[in-house]
Amino acid sequence: MKDSLDGIVIRAQSGFLMVKTERGEHVCRLRGRLKQGDIEGDIVAVGDRVTVSLSDDGTGTIDSIHERDALISRVRTGIKRDFRQILLANPDQIVIVFACAEPEPHLRMLDRFLVIAEKQQIQALIVANKVDLVDQEKASASFGLYEKLGYRVLYTSAHTGQGVDALQGQLKDKISALAGPSGVGKSSLLNAIQPELGLHVRQVSEATSKGRHTTHVRELFPLDIGGFVADTPGIRSLALWDIEPEELDAYFIELRDLVSGCQFSDCTHTHEPGCAIQAAVSTGEVTPERYHSYLRMRFGDEDEQSERSDDFEEPGGQAWSPS
Repeated sequence: MKDSLDGIVIRAQSGFLMVKTERGEHVCRLRGRLKQGDIEGDIVAVGDRVTVSLSDDGTGTIDSIHERDALISRVRTGIKRDFRQILLANPDQIVIVFACAEPEPHLRMLDRFLVIAEKQQIQALIVANKVDLVDQEKASASFGLYEKLGYRVLYTSAHTGQGVDALQGQLKDKISALAGPSGVGKSSLLNAIQPELGLHVRQVSEATSKGRHTTHVRELFPLDIGGFVADTPGIRSLALWDIEPEELDAYFIELRDLVSGCQFSDCTHTHEPGCAIQAAVSTGEVTPERYHSYLRMRFGDEDEQSERSDDFEEPGGQAWSPS
């Protein structure tokens, strides 16, 4: 008789799923009945809580997938059907890491990550790393705006240890989606929290992003203190694929409550008379930097257009890109 256990999917690759249970980790496959019917998206994803039946050899079958509390996903439109790709199921937060220097912070990219978090209705934590390379005044000049908007900002340095304990406390017992550009010190921070964790995360991330036809691996990395972190390199393109231009203002937290004050319901916030957002920019209620970030994101630029070509995987490991 097979044992039935609850667990969490911590790795997905080419149809094989690693499930962590109270008895250890088990390689599992989906039960056939879960694959029946019209499939419009990933049936199971990393982060899913599942019930599995274990065989005598330690392998298992996923019998059921529990209801998700949240997810990070994107919908791609194809010729025959739309497909929902789930990057991570049941995340508690998105941890967005940028450097205070080397490289200089690209705050418009940070704004895109925050739009993603707002769209997905997931709490965002901003980590301003390498604070040892600048003084606190300069670091606050770059990231203090986001604290005023209500986002939590941690100032950290993997080199000196500043803020590492606070970051560790924010990761404990949570599923955290890690995001941020290369070179900002994500691996060093993870190594400071747990030796060799950052190296492992980077190796998987690099293997996943080597080429268009590389088999993608999605993985949750367990923390010794409790909880998991997931590197989510595909997260950058979410805002561009899943958000209609006219709804973007709803995901800038300082803009969304102002929209109802605009004279025209289809206001683009660029030139219309009676625009509440333009008025707020003129009075300083909305910063010019965030306003211009909104405009560039809504009306596009070369950097954002280039991200539209990102490929992604359907179940079974086949790369698929929208036509």
